Amino acid sequence: MTDTSPAIEEIYSGRTLAFTIPSRDTRGRIVRLDTTLDAILAAHDYPAPITHLLAEALVLTTLMGSLLKDDGSQVTMQAQTEAGAVNLLVCDYKGGELRGYVDFDHGKLAELGSNPSLFALFGKGYLAITFDIANGKGRYQGIVPLEGETLAQACETYFFQSEQVPTLIRTAVRSDGGKCLAAGMLIQHLPDGEEGRERLHARLDHPEWEHVAILGGSVKHEELVDTDLSLEAIVWRLFHEEDEVRIEPGAMIDKGCRCSVEHYREVLAKFPEADRAEMRDDDGIIVVDCAFCSRKFPIEA
Repeated sequence: MTDTSPAIEEIYSGRTLAFTIPSRDTRGRIVRLDTTLDAILAAHDYPAPITHLLAEALVLTTLMGSLLKDDGSQVTMQAQTEAGAVNLLVCDYKGGELRGYVDFDHGKLAELGSNPSLFALFGKGYLAITFDIANGKGRYQGIVPLEGETLAQACETYFFQSEQVPTLIRTAVRSDGGKCLAAGMLIQHLPDGEEGRERLHARLDHPEWEHVAILGGSVKHEELVDTDLSLEAIVWRLFHEEDEVRIEPGAMIDKGCRCSVEHYREVLAKFPEADRAEMRDDDGIIVVDCAFCSRKFPIEA
């Protein structure tokens, strides 16, 4: 790796950046979301605590989605509880297209103050992460308790418990003048070498992983959201003493709500006619409200 230049930064702007450290059996992803994040958040008038929560969730979903190799694969992250201020948080990523939504109780949220903890928002909740792999390779899901101070910590728990992959995740969110910027970095230890192999004996105390986790964990909140500091420069600062660090630009990240009249027609066609009849208004129209993009789609009978 070499120091960044404006040309290099332009290459990675709006993309995830993938990196590997071969001598440490380590892979990583790093990303910043700005205009795409603002476009997703603009669909609803979220209060500050929910904006921060969804921004972090979108970064985490992007980082996990960027690990997928097969075109058409998708990752969905869902957090839910029955008693907290947040009823449902859901985000998904597919081929660089990102979307997310939070359903919450305004009254309960108002009682929590300006900076509620994760437990205050969700109470006793759970985090479900689902990978739908394209080309007939299957679907798998892991569910873990929604514990820790951040969503990032819950995702670390998922990777270690469900996939036996030691993982370090750091996120940062900054709001300024109505604009929101969020960033994150994910680092994983793959001691078996080949990605995708079953890892029944992953160790958090593996010396190679301890070394990388200490270096990666030193990244600062301010660095992640410093737009004058390129993503490559952050990786360089953390790992410049390693023998080799390989970098590669990932997919462009865009707002990707996949709703359309055609899509909802196909969905509604799967319902019995009796159910569709109950959904129609006096004019014979079924109005479908997309929570992700806050748009309504009138579907004629």
